[in-house]
Amino acid sequence: MIQPGKVYLVDLGFAGKYRLMVVLSRRDDSAPRALAVCAPITTSRRGGQYEVEVGRVPFLSADSCINVQDIQAVQHHELKRRIGSLPEAALAASKAALVFMFDLEESDN
Repeated sequence: MIQPGKVYLVDLGFAGKYRLMVVLSRRDDSAPRALAVCAPITTSRRGGQYEVEVGRVPFLSADSCINVQDIQAVQHHELKRRIGSLPEAALAASKAALVFMFDLEESDN
């Protein structure tokens, strides 16, 4: 069952290249397509509001961040192996970063 906050090894189709990605989309068992919107977890930082610090959770080898600017729709069958779950605070911060990125905040007008 694909749920937000779960971290997977994802097959991106690049000659055996797998990336750690976190599911950010909601769980929807009746969605018309078997897709999850995911963002990569990386140790490479550029700074700014598009990166969410994760720190070093048990399944990561170094302090890491989520790069929400690189979100991708991933087919469920490309989610090869579940690695772990992010802390709720990191998931909430990722959702806030998406709100910022897409300018979804309510205006005062």
